[in-house]
Amino acid sequence: MATLSRFGYTSGEVARLLGLSARQIRSYVHAGFISPRRGPRREFCFSFQDLVVLRAARDLVAQRVPSRRVRRVLRELRDQLPRGRSLAAMRVSGEGGQIVVRSEGEAWNPESGQLLLDFEVAELAEQAAPLATRLVERAGDPADLSAEDWYELGFELEASAPEEARDAYSRGLDLDPQHADAHLNLGRLIHEKDGAAQAEGHYRAALEARPGDAVATFNLGVALQDRGLLRQALSAYRQAVDLDGEFADAYYNMAAIHEELGNVAVAIQNLKTYIRLKGLRLGRPGLYRRPR
Repeated sequence: MATLSRFGYTSGEVARLLGLSARQIRSYVHAGFISPRRGPRREFCFSFQDLVVLRAARDLVAQRVPSRRVRRVLRELRDQLPRGRSLAAMRVSGEGGQIVVRSEGEAWNPESGQLLLDFEVAELAEQAAPLATRLVERAGDPADLSAEDWYELGFELEASAPEEARDAYSRGLDLDPQHADAHLNLGRLIHEKDGAAQAEGHYRAALEARPGDAVATFNLGVALQDRGLLRQALSAYRQAVDLDGEFADAYYNMAAIHEELGNVAVAIQNLKTYIRLKGLRLGRPGLYRRPR
């Protein structure tokens, strides 16, 4: 049976990808900049999110930023990465003396100060794509993989090899049709490429497998909204906020629907709630995936 920690990038692959030495990578780990998983032989196994943080660490160290501050910045950056969404659309840059992270119409800074960073995660994902396909090869005999293994593999492939990720989620669902997380993430990938109608079935399947899931309920609302079924979408968003009162993006989408329906006062109230929950991180919300 494959172990989940096998689905990661090796130190050698990361070194070639980011232009770092194995010694530098070890020093970044020992300094607490990142905490990669360990493989069956105690070797480091880096996730794609680790690559994003390592890229930022490399740039900060190159600019002689003190280690203590690097740890603080990276901790805040790691905590604020969009866990429920794809990282590939994210950009990390330095603007006006601050780190600014942009993702799907939102912008925020995890730490203030004169830090010079500027990279698009999509570029990193493109560079990592050839390595990502090797994750499938390293998984071993497909017959030995469980549904959860396929889910973990799909999760790791999303940013760099989305087609392979879709296949991994599908193969996991062949083994366990009730795997709610695989339905949720596969539905989002289908939604983003092929449209809402095909994705809706996966969101509903996720809810059948795990009733009361706020994320699946929200994504179902997005699918219904994209299909023009506004009142059904409103119902889904209301259920999402009933399940999770701080689900800010549901309030944003409800505001947009109420505005379209002519309910201006209700739209404003929902938008105020969204702003209160998310502060200055404005922008049309996207779909969510189920994180680890």
